[in-house]
Amino acid sequence: MSVIKIISVYLSVMLMTSASLIQAQTTPKQAASHKQHWDTPQWADTLKNPFAHNAAMSDSGRVIYQKICSVCHGAGGKGDGVAAAGLAVQPANHTSDMVQLQSDGSLYYELTNGHAPMPSYKTVLTDKQRWQVVTYIRTLKPKKK
Repeated sequence: MSVIKIISVYLSVMLMTSASLIQAQTTPKQAASHKQHWDTPQWADTLKNPFAHNAAMSDSGRVIYQKICSVCHGAGGKGDGVAAAGLAVQPANHTSDMVQLQSDGSLYYELTNGHAPMPSYKTVLTDKQRWQVVTYIRTLKPKKK
């Protein structure tokens, strides 16, 4: 097993453990509230994604997403990752209108600060990496029929 795979598995286990610990502190009322919408500050909407519509940055974001986010959000971003069933709050479906209609700044804020049971990625990912993940999330829009 390569070192990168070992680190990825370790990070996934640590993130699931962190999410479980955070979840244990979440009341049922908070859980219901979180299902509705994350309340990000208005100023977050003013943050501009420096990598918007940049395919190379989206590809980098996809790699990060598959290593870190897919555990809960699933490989396709639908909130159906392997850890999702064990969480009191269902992970966001990144293909949904609720997510896709949020500003890039709002998504960046949420990724940076976390929201129980999702941990903060402020110290795990660089600013650039968090913007890359946001750029990738934008590609998860459901296909039009």
